[in-house]
Amino acid sequence: MDNPWRWFSCALAIGIGATALLDAWAWSLRRFGISSLDWCLAGRWMGHSPRGRFVHESIGHATPVKGECLLGWGLHYASGIAFAALLLALAGSDWAQRPTLAPALAVGLGTVILPFFVMQPGMGAGIAASKTPDPTRARARARLRSLLAHAVFGVGMYVSSWIVAASLP
Repeated sequence: MDNPWRWFSCALAIGIGATALLDAWAWSLRRFGISSLDWCLAGRWMGHSPRGRFVHESIGHATPVKGECLLGWGLHYASGIAFAALLLALAGSDWAQRPTLAPALAVGLGTVILPFFVMQPGMGAGIAASKTPDPTRARARARLRSLLAHAVFGVGMYVSSWIVAASLP
């Protein structure tokens, strides 16, 4: 796949598809009372960064930012696209024509680094949610849910890649 536009189109489709599958997963968990990240709060965190504020005591208590929900959801999908581009860069752009599960799952699980070491500390929850008020056992369950969600994202990149591969001439 030497065409940069085609490469970008694949990353776009794979990233959006995988992120949508992750959102479907989160939606299904909410039906059982299991919550996931509030993308509006992620948008608030991101909205404060141009002002030089990257770390908050508690993002929930930070001043709301105009358009924070749109910003948060945009960040969510832009991250999915960027991670799909990373997958194509690591696995080779031809991978999209003959996808295999292992690279997609490895990149999907690897993406948990960003929330554990950047977003959660920046939003006031500490590294891997270490500052949350939950008991140790509940914190461990939250970390496991996060790893599982990122595995779902990896599977979503694999499934989306098959859809993309089927549509390539």
